[in-house]
Amino acid sequence: MIAGWDGFAERRSGLLSGDDGDEDALVIRTLETLLATALAEEASDIHIEPGEIEARIRYRLDGILHETQRLSLDLHLRMVSRLKILARLDIAEKRVPQDGHFKQARAGGPPVDLRLSTLPTLHGEKAVLRILDSAAALRRDLEDLGYESEQMLALQEAIERPYGMILVTGPTGSGKTLSLYACLRRLNRQGANICTVEDPVEIHLEGANQVNVHERAGLNFATALRAFLRQDPDIMMVGEVRDAETADIAVKAAQTGHLVLSTLHTNDAPATLERLVRMGVAGYNLASSVLLITAQRLVRKLCLHCRQPIQHDAEIFRMAGLAEEWLAGANLVVGAQAYAATGCPKCRGTGYRGRTGIFQVMPITPPIRELILVGATTAEVGAQSVREGYLTLRQAGLLKVLRGVTSLHEVMAVTND
Repeated sequence: MIAGWDGFAERRSGLLSGDDGDEDALVIRTLETLLATALAEEASDIHIEPGEIEARIRYRLDGILHETQRLSLDLHLRMVSRLKILARLDIAEKRVPQDGHFKQARAGGPPVDLRLSTLPTLHGEKAVLRILDSAAALRRDLEDLGYESEQMLALQEAIERPYGMILVTGPTGSGKTLSLYACLRRLNRQGANICTVEDPVEIHLEGANQVNVHERAGLNFATALRAFLRQDPDIMMVGEVRDAETADIAVKAAQTGHLVLSTLHTNDAPATLERLVRMGVAGYNLASSVLLITAQRLVRKLCLHCRQPIQHDAEIFRMAGLAEEWLAGANLVVGAQAYAATGCPKCRGTGYRGRTGIFQVMPITPPIRELILVGATTAEVGAQSVREGYLTLRQAGLLKVLRGVTSLHEVMAVTND
């Protein structure tokens, strides 16, 4: 159980015992308590997982799952049914996964969107609620996400171009959608026609034309993109380039006067080019359409109340891929103050509070464009980007270690270059 949540567990004990004869009211109150606590703790997901004897509740806080309490299997069954009713799912169907959504009111703020996913498991249906706070997401500007100043300049220059393609890469849950919407906020002007297609739409942007993918009805990314091109668009955002057809249409749109933003699942920025080539996009089309690729990861930020200064040996940074010469060129020294996580009540004993991004921003410069045209490898493209002074993911992360933002352990855990 998370440190500092003892009072919450005590308040819940009466509900979990089932003393209240009104079972429907018990389920409603239990669920409301779970949601209110998750919102107060700024959780991103709630996992409701059945076991052989009882069910457990876990919240994802700063990217890590924490168990908060246990429920009886009977209460778990009723709670999942209640969630399926709210999300307008079939409560009688328990053999296949289902997905839905609903809104949850909260005190002192706008409602939040909750995405429900159910999954039949050995001991019953597991339910996961993803909390999507559009209002909070739209308050995040590019400067708030963690870009270095040079990276910000390159990204701003790219999104101000009238046409071309900007790609954001990284694993699921790395903040790609948040980065795309921070860019769209900059571009959301009275004279711009912005069209987006996602699966599903996670953030509602006033003034943009947003479309949800509906595969069963025949509305996929490629279909939506074709429709966008008949809608006189200026800017198009594609939730993900998943297949050759979507990639081909997006590239051609970027070549014919449209600014296209999208995401892919690749490990770093240079690998994105190889992925698109394997999808069937010709190198000369990539060279003429892609403006910039950014890869990203999320790392936990050290708690400012309990972090402890430490002295990392220069050899550690050299082994991690950051040389002393590079540090000196970045106006930093190996002796810059780094910190370690300890733990206190304010950070629930974890040593971390909140998350920030680390980024690899790779503009497609003329030398890189030449490498694309001759079919250079991912390693060759990456090496050229480093020669031009652009940070790798690990270098960007280690800068944050030296500034006391995060720990070396966090950076090493999410990067491998």
